[in-house]
Amino acid sequence: MGARSDADVSESSDRLAEENLNWNFSVNVFDNMFYALAISLVSQETIMPLLVSELTDSTIAVGLIPAIFSLSFLLPQLFVANHAERLPRKLPFVLLGSGLLQRLPYPLIGIALLLFALEAPGLALLLFFIGIATAAFGGGIVTPAWFSMIGKVVPTRRRGIFFGLADGGGLLMGVIGAYFVGRVLDIIDYPGSFALLFLVAGLIQAISWFSLSLTREPPSDVVKKPVPLRHYFRRLPNVLRGHANYRRFLIGYALLRLSMMAVSFFIVFGNINYDLSGADIGLLNAIFIGSQAVLRLLFGWLGDRWGHKRNLVISALCMALAAAFALNSADVAGLIPAFICLACAISSDMVSHFNIVLEFAEPAEQPTYIGLTNTLMAPFTFIGPIVAGWIAQAFDINLLFAVSLAFGLSGAGLLWRWVREPRQNVRRKAKL
Repeated sequence: MGARSDADVSESSDRLAEENLNWNFSVNVFDNMFYALAISLVSQETIMPLLVSELTDSTIAVGLIPAIFSLSFLLPQLFVANHAERLPRKLPFVLLGSGLLQRLPYPLIGIALLLFALEAPGLALLLFFIGIATAAFGGGIVTPAWFSMIGKVVPTRRRGIFFGLADGGGLLMGVIGAYFVGRVLDIIDYPGSFALLFLVAGLIQAISWFSLSLTREPPSDVVKKPVPLRHYFRRLPNVLRGHANYRRFLIGYALLRLSMMAVSFFIVFGNINYDLSGADIGLLNAIFIGSQAVLRLLFGWLGDRWGHKRNLVISALCMALAAAFALNSADVAGLIPAFICLACAISSDMVSHFNIVLEFAEPAEQPTYIGLTNTLMAPFTFIGPIVAGWIAQAFDINLLFAVSLAFGLSGAGLLWRWVREPRQNVRRKAKL
């Protein structure tokens, strides 16, 4: 018998994907839910800044949390996207990288805090940063392959609700986790409290990894031939030159990312001004996580129905509103609307920024578009939080929120007026 045609292979893969859709949807929702729950216990927006504030008085060090995390997460992606495009099945590569590099550092940070936080806080801080950099690097190298795999097993029509349900469900469980966080911080002495949070997060991440391993991934319809890395990089400028709408998106989204430079400083702002107790932190964390749980479901549903550009416009506007509410707060209660808007900004961004990139690209090129987008955003997401820490330390934390507000409004305006919804272009092509 002759070799099977590309059309036969494509039809077989599509059939396998549809047959296993409910299974793959479920196990990957559970993976994301448990991972989101784990991360909520050591939140980059609340718990990590408080930990760093215990280890050092430097506000620049607080800014380094998202800076190091984003740089380690974003920069490697373009280097592995070429490799990911050549893999008929992405899952084995994803399991290896996400298990050893992305998840393992969290319990190791917990152990490091127990051993060094009191006697050698400088060393504990260094190990903390090495840990989150390693976790982010692991997430970065698997992201192009993971998103390409999700693109195969979850069709576009259900992708928004998939991410909304996956992340929102995890964050809904994280509301209970926030109560646990508050009790741990009030009852257990430092550094045992933070160490316990990281150790429990590591255990929950192991459950998420097992759920991920149950994915039934069909082989890719189209696998690109191996290309030397230097040749691969030479082709990347053509991606930008040939796609004006994608270029405009990158500019608008860069401003949105800059508006988020203040994210890690909301809890610091509250602590400076209102001397937050463990119960206050637990309350704000619960509101922040609970709002995300509901909003990610909402934005997932909206993204499926009206596209993801509008979600990103809302993200930028909500970031501006969060800064405005913080600047006008008079007590802890006044921070509640700021944290709700912050949750809205992060939720709409998390649901939509990868999904819109998938819709800019053809299936075979999706790892490249994901890697290129994240690599180009790396300077903004790295420099922004460091500049934020410098502004807060050299000038005033209120000025930081004013700058964040300005970037949020600018990003919303550019995304709304300048970027076409890519899904409209797909529908237009389908009609031709």
